[in-house]
Amino acid sequence: MKPFSQACENNKNPILKEIKHTFSKDEKIFNVLEIGSGTGQHAVYFAEHLPHIHWYTSDLKENHSGISAWIDSSPISNISHPLELDVTKIYWPDEYLKDIDAVFSANTTHIMPWKAVVDMFKGFHQLPQLKTIVFYGPFKYNGEYTSDSNRQFNFWLKDRARHQGIRDFEAVNELAEASGFHLQKDVSMPANNQLLVWQKMPK
Repeated sequence: MKPFSQACENNKNPILKEIKHTFSKDEKIFNVLEIGSGTGQHAVYFAEHLPHIHWYTSDLKENHSGISAWIDSSPISNISHPLELDVTKIYWPDEYLKDIDAVFSANTTHIMPWKAVVDMFKGFHQLPQLKTIVFYGPFKYNGEYTSDSNRQFNFWLKDRARHQGIRDFEAVNELAEASGFHLQKDVSMPANNQLLVWQKMPK
């Protein structure tokens, strides 16, 4: 049985509207690694609507069956079954990684411990062709929530697990810049989320 997330269903079209420009044919981005593919809904939907891209899914092992169920129920061929990826590991699996042009990750930074977010950016150095990073989710700015609902959501996260919480944009952007990426876009999205796009800075 395929897992289902109503949030994924609600936000897939607004996200697609933005990433189809970032992952356009003109940008020559052909291999996208999704970190934290979750249910697999986003992966299948985005791959279906971006046929010039090959979408590589990844997640912890316990989520693979659900992601594969979505992939197996779709007729599209430009998507791969999930790679087992734990961003906290020093070495990431080398399958596919040398050819990855972009990373996409939705609603992960507030679920991961902060150390895992830091480790994820360190891991990007293992992707030699990486030139674009796209994150989607809620963020704070100058220590302030963008809405009361995000404040309440953060309380809920902390109550569920102390290591979780909405991250400060400035802290995440600092990690990106330290990894050689420059913020290109910061787009306000429905449901008080943001879509952030970083591009590799020229040497």
